Amino acid sequence: MPVINEGDIEWTEIQTGRMWVRRKQLGEAAGGEELGCSLYELPAGEESWPYHYHTANEEAAYVLAGGGTLRFADEMHRLTAGDYVAFPADETGGHRIVNDSEEPLRYLVFSTMNEPEVTVYPDSEKLGVFVGAPPGGRDERTIHGYYPIDADVDYWKGE
Repeated sequence: MPVINEGDIEWTEIQTGRMWVRRKQLGEAAGGEELGCSLYELPAGEESWPYHYHTANEEAAYVLAGGGTLRFADEMHRLTAGDYVAFPADETGGHRIVNDSEEPLRYLVFSTMNEPEVTVYPDSEKLGVFVGAPPGGRDERTIHGYYPIDADVDYWKGE
């Protein structure tokens, strides 16, 4: 496994809707396969991914610098440098990070890299399906999409 330095990795910017974040995929750069780690920088006033939880992957976050607010299992928590939080792979691990401060918020996110994965977004009543590569992975997926939670169909109908 190579030793990597975050200064040698370029930022990837993710900007969509109300979200703008910069990311460096440290785990991937070091050759990690079953454990992911990314460095995130969330600019002042920005929000991370919508409130969600994973069903197959546990995550954790460690705050390096700055501050913000964590919505965790529908409770609000203040985040500051040195804080660590684990997000279980079920509804009790629902989370979202918002930088409501004046400075950039830098934090590490660690994750198991299991697939297939279903990610649930309770606020928008949808779910995401990832097969072939876990969320955060760059491999090609054989199935990937977002669907309304209530789009259940009868197993036998239309066979």
